[in-house]
Amino acid sequence: MQEHNKKSCLTLFVLLLNSSLASTSVKNLITETEVAHDLLPAVRIYKDGRVERLVGTATVSPSLGEKTGVQSKDVAISSDSSVSARLYIPKAAIGSLHKLPVPVYFHRGGFTFETAQSPTYHNYLNALVAEANITDISVDYRRAPKHPLPTAYNDSWTSLKWVAAHFAGNGPEEWLNSHANLSKCGNIVHNMGIQLGEEKLNGVEIAGAIMVLFFLGNEPLPWHKSSSIALCITGSMRRPLHSLMLGTDPRLSSFGVDRVLIFSGWSGVVDVMEAPREDHLFHLLNPSCDNAERMMKKLASFMSEDN
Repeated sequence: MQEHNKKSCLTLFVLLLNSSLASTSVKNLITETEVAHDLLPAVRIYKDGRVERLVGTATVSPSLGEKTGVQSKDVAISSDSSVSARLYIPKAAIGSLHKLPVPVYFHRGGFTFETAQSPTYHNYLNALVAEANITDISVDYRRAPKHPLPTAYNDSWTSLKWVAAHFAGNGPEEWLNSHANLSKCGNIVHNMGIQLGEEKLNGVEIAGAIMVLFFLGNEPLPWHKSSSIALCITGSMRRPLHSLMLGTDPRLSSFGVDRVLIFSGWSGVVDVMEAPREDHLFHLLNPSCDNAERMMKKLASFMSEDN
């Protein structure tokens, strides 16, 4: 009888223990699946801190472009490899002593999605490098919400300084040492231009800036007013996104570049190309349309000036 009671107590203890573990597992499962911020269609943030990126997750490896002959490779920019870039070099540059312009490209994605390895940008920059005969650097900056602003700006500035380190031909990347002409060299572009007005890159003159974005003007778009999106991108609901609008930046007059394509409201030389009846990012989503091809040639022409 006493032995039976011991077995009963043991069974009861095991049942209670299993019940407790099951309860904990259920709570963990609920926390793992409970959404804190649903920022459709781009990002979903869970209460346990996990981030699910819903778009712009596809990637492609660096390669030799079959149609263009453009070569690409990935390189680390920061010592801890947290900031990297994809480099592109045209076929004509191989074995040539001629130095080429070096545009530094900052991809779109609302600071939260897409990367320098995204097929959209990889394919577009392959075509642009071939068309313009340039060496291009596509920066892979860290993204919100894990790395809220100003991380993307800081990473982009780190990338520009890394490029400038090749001015004398003895930088860490041989492609730039051999082929980059560094005597002249969206929202991130705006902030880098402001930074250039405040802090120069030794030995390097940035010849121009190209902006393809919709943060122009003074009036915020409806989604700029969202406190959840502000929290995701800037890390604080107290910094609304409309504060990122270019037209509201009091530092605009100190923009550190003399030539800008697709920009307005500043004292340098402005070159504007209109694309009637086209939606945002049409040049990436439909690169074979007439306006996208016209834009490609405009970009190539702008970058080849003074070269």
